[in-house]
Amino acid sequence: MTLFHVVILALIQGLTEFLPISSSAHLILPSQLLGWQDQGLAFDVAVHVGTLAAVVWYFRNDLRKVITDWFRGFSRGGSTAHSRLGWWIILATIPGGLAGLLFNDLVEDYARSMAVIATTTIVFGLLLGVADRKGARVKSLDQMGWREALYIGLAQMLALIPGTSRAGITITAALALGFDRVAAARFSFLLSIPIITLSGLFKGVELLSLEQVQWGALIFGAIVSGITAYLCIGVFLAVINRIGMMPFVWYRVILGVVLLAVIWLT
Repeated sequence: MTLFHVVILALIQGLTEFLPISSSAHLILPSQLLGWQDQGLAFDVAVHVGTLAAVVWYFRNDLRKVITDWFRGFSRGGSTAHSRLGWWIILATIPGGLAGLLFNDLVEDYARSMAVIATTTIVFGLLLGVADRKGARVKSLDQMGWREALYIGLAQMLALIPGTSRAGITITAALALGFDRVAAARFSFLLSIPIITLSGLFKGVELLSLEQVQWGALIFGAIVSGITAYLCIGVFLAVINRIGMMPFVWYRVILGVVLLAVIWLT
C-alpha cells in the first residue's frame, strides 16, 4: 500500500465508523470504484483498532463508572444507572456477536458487492430518516430497560450486511424506541466497543496465517483513523440535536443512487 492509500482509507474509517453511513461500505468502495487493490484483512483490523482506541478514550470516564458499578453490583448486589447500562451493553452485544460467528463467511462471499451496498445504503438511510422524524425522542439512557437493549442488539445483527451501518442501524432502533438523539448516539458508541473488540479478535486470528505484514502502514493507519474517529465523535455529539439525522439520510440516498447509476452505466 502507498502512503496515499493508507491515509485516505484510514481517514475514511475514522470518519465513517461512528457516523450512520457505514464504514464497511466506504472501505469497500475505493477498490470497487477506483480499481484500488483491496487493502486486505490486516489493514482493516488495524484501522478498527484505531477507532476502538478512540471511542474507549472518549468515553473513558463513562466506562470507568460502568465497569466499577457493574463489578460492585455483581459482587455485592444492588444496582445503579451505570451498572444497569453495563448489563444492557452486554445483552445488546450478544445477538451481533452470534450473527458474526454464524454468518460472517456468508456475508463475505455474497454481500460485498456494489449492488448490495447501494441498496442497503438507500433502504436503511430512509429508515433512519423515518425513525428520526417519527420517534418520540424523550427517553434518556437512564430509562433504558432490557427489552430496549435487546431490540437494539437484534437490530445490530443487520450491520453484518455492507452498507447497513452499525452505527446507523443501532441509532435507528434507539430512535424508534423513543430515545433522544444524544442518548441513541451514546449507546451506539458504547455498544461499538465490545463488538469492535470481538470482531478484531476474530479477524486477528486470521492474521496469524499471513506471512508478510506492512507494520509501518498498519500502525500509521491505526493512528490516523483513531485521531479522526475521536474528533468525529465529539463533533457528532455536539451538533446532533441541532442538525438531526436528515443530512446523513440525504447523503446515503444520494450515494446509493450514484452507485446504482454506476452499476447501470457499466
